[in-house]
Amino acid sequence: VQLQASGGGLVQAGGSLRLSCAASGLIFNRYGMGWFRQAPGKEREFVASISWDVGHGDPDYATSVEGRFTISRNNAENTVYLQMNSLRPEDTAVYYCAAGLRSWGTMSRFYNYWGQGTQVTVSS
Repeated sequence: VQLQASGGGLVQAGGSLRLSCAASGLIFNRYGMGWFRQAPGKEREFVASISWDVGHGDPDYATSVEGRFTISRNNAENTVYLQMNSLRPEDTAVYYCAAGLRSWGTMSRFYNYWGQGTQVTVSS
């Protein structure tokens, strides 16, 4: 299984980025997907998650990103996205995508596989 995250970069505060996570080696439509982030000197934290099936609930967001970030998925392309708008300097972190077999949520333990991370830097 491979999860390849991309789309990170340097952006000014108030700007936008779209992260992508391409999955391979798994049956994508059986996996809930999540985004987490880790800033320097801090623990990894939950950002957003989405079920493998739209019938299993709406996407979930950390309070700090709700209304600014949107998670979505394209099962035909085995890809999950994180659209990040109105970025703030405190959003600076390495962003990781994760896949959970018929599992999703805010806790790391719900996920079986992790990507390598992509750096997001927001300047003030």
